[in-house]
Amino acid sequence: MRVYVNAAPVDVPAGASALDCVRAWQEDEAAAVESGRRTITDSRGLPAGAASPAYAGAIYRTVSGRSAAAHD
Repeated sequence: MRVYVNAAPVDVPAGASALDCVRAWQEDEAAAVESGRRTITDSRGLPAGAASPAYAGAIYRTVSGRSAAAHD
């Protein structure tokens, strides 16, 4: 299924997580999410859990882990 990560189209299998989508786009960015340096947000800028299920057409962005923590 097609999703978008930081404006780039990415194809992932059904059942992929948000983190899987980031990993398919860029492995280094997925590692930064796993370490807490980066966070995944949805198209509205709201935090999206790394384990949340992806869906066709989903839009994800990665942002500084610190800026996302400030929203909590």
